[in-house]
Amino acid sequence: MEEGKRQRQVAGVLQAEFNDVFHRLGLNTIDGGMVSISSVKVTPDLLEARIYLSLFKVADANIAMKKIEDRAWEIKKELANRVKNQLRRIPVLHFYLDDTLDYVFKMEELLKSVIPPTTTPSAP
Repeated sequence: MEEGKRQRQVAGVLQAEFNDVFHRLGLNTIDGGMVSISSVKVTPDLLEARIYLSLFKVADANIAMKKIEDRAWEIKKELANRVKNQLRRIPVLHFYLDDTLDYVFKMEELLKSVIPPTTTPSAP
């Protein structure tokens, strides 16, 4: 099912606000690694938001996700203060690990091992 216009609008507002909230709460860096919001998806009834987090150079992704989930109430409270004039109800937040970058790096390594690098002829 395709996302509606309102869903995309709310997801865009939430993603922008989440970036600010994470920066303000100091959650954009965990254990020396970087945390970024890769995307936000909102259900058609606008009551649930799925936040996909991308972790870069974080030692243990599970521990980082646990830290974020432990502070979910604080994130939601801060978010509510920022979007209270734009949304009637603050959606229930669900955090997911976005491992797309890991998958891309793994695929690149596999392709490098299968396909030999092309050599360019040297000029005489």
